[in-house]
Amino acid sequence: MAMIDALKDWFENARGMGVLSTADRGGKVNSAVFGRPYFLEHGLIGFIMLKRLNHHNLKSNPYASYLFVEEGKKSEGVRLHLTKTGEEQDSRRIQSISRHMHDPTVKSARVLVLFRVDRVLPLVGDDLDKLPFQIE
Repeated sequence: MAMIDALKDWFENARGMGVLSTADRGGKVNSAVFGRPYFLEHGLIGFIMLKRLNHHNLKSNPYASYLFVEEGKKSEGVRLHLTKTGEEQDSRRIQSISRHMHDPTVKSARVLVLFRVDRVLPLVGDDLDKLPFQIE
């Protein structure tokens, strides 16, 4: 099983909290709480985001880091090193994959930002044997 397939299978049942971190061109960092990634075609993952600071940072610096901590397991989870490959503003597609209802009082448009997964690491350390799923 390829890494991206194992990751997808694991995330289907994982519950917890995720944090997406980005930096602007000058290296100024921002982090924000995000849900689980959406697994898309061609081995890409996506996050639905509002046009706020993380989205703005990704315009000048395509690199991001996503950290997910499993609920009830303070030292289990994953870290993903990501590179932005594109974005979509098709509201029908965003609505079709979204796990949550969009709050109509939020004025900012939602964007589906696409990423290539460059590296997968366990939450703590860099020993791939400590990943919360098996890679075959």
